[in-house]
Amino acid sequence: MTTSTEKSYFDLHITGLGYLNRIREVKPKKGDAFLACDIAALNGPSDDVSYVRFDTRVSGSEAQHLVRRCVQAVDAEKKVMIGFRLGDLWTDTFTYSKGKRAGEQGVSLKARLLFVSWIKVDGKLVYKAESKPTETDERDPEVPVTPDAPATQQAPAPEPSKPAVDAADDDAADAPALAVAESF
Repeated sequence: MTTSTEKSYFDLHITGLGYLNRIREVKPKKGDAFLACDIAALNGPSDDVSYVRFDTRVSGSEAQHLVRRCVQAVDAEKKVMIGFRLGDLWTDTFTYSKGKRAGEQGVSLKARLLFVSWIKVDGKLVYKAESKPTETDERDPEVPVTPDAPATQQAPAPEPSKPAVDAADDDAADAPALAVAESF
């Protein structure tokens, strides 16, 4: 009889879209510095939107690269909207130190920003991630798995996912998605 020492985990992911704010480098007293940002996620009916604020630690080199590329646009107070996936949600309680709520308890939703699926700056698409097969695709033998196949959770697209480029710029159409991200 053999026993397995591998731990298994249950993932809880949050997907959505929202506005990127407060991109910053956090330097804790203990531990390594990390990239953080706030996301004001859209929630509710489209004609009466409410916002849920997430304070996120940006995880993964690709997500960090993309968020860093948005610093100038956020600092210039442009509207930077992203499609995102968060994980490891937890709450943090705090006490307001200033303003009309000074002395009151508050709650902050914290999470790790795992993935950025697209970025729009002032309504213009500047980045779209290449579609990757999902675990569902791998288990379903009837669905052909190709790098250009849309993920099963996304709405079907009329053509494979590509970075946003001008139609006149034919050479840029073949550029990798991250190269497009460099341009904004």
